[in-house]
Amino acid sequence: MRRHLILALAVTAVCEQSAAEESHTPYTGLQTREIATLSEIDIADLEAGRGWGFALAAELNGYPGPAHVLELAEDLDLSVDQIARMDTIFQEMQEEAVARGAEFIAAERALSAAFAQEGLDATELGALVKAAGQARSDVRFVHLSRHLQTLDILTTEQVDRYNVLRGYAADPCASVPEGHNEAMWRRHNGCEE
Repeated sequence: MRRHLILALAVTAVCEQSAAEESHTPYTGLQTREIATLSEIDIADLEAGRGWGFALAAELNGYPGPAHVLELAEDLDLSVDQIARMDTIFQEMQEEAVARGAEFIAAERALSAAFAQEGLDATELGALVKAAGQARSDVRFVHLSRHLQTLDILTTEQVDRYNVLRGYAADPCASVPEGHNEAMWRRHNGCEE
């Protein structure tokens, strides 16, 4: 009995130490990044003009994104004119997002580099943080503004259909979007079994 108690205490101590080490070192491995705040995937997404989650405020509130509208063109029964107009919005968004993304990456690179050198002062830091914040804001604006433009092209019925196809129906339990595991979808959305 005593042997089991000692073993249990030892296992508990090891687990607690492991948990403590993990909680004190959540950034282990990140110190090798070229830019401290951006992963390689983040950089690739920004360089490619991908959304990076910047437009969720629009997407999840009934403002369809041009890329997803084009992906769902057939299901939304888009006209040739609607497809052409949506493609124009998407192409312009991509071009601007790539340019603004490059500016954001450069601003984050400058901020990271400033901390890698000695002599950074509060004034310089303030300017670097402001530049990085503005660059991030500019990228986000590009994506969000294009979601606004889609409403001028789509009918109310198409927007409603888009929201259903993307899984944003008013009642997530009423339908499971294609490609989702039904049991997992229902569990994650609090649906009654």
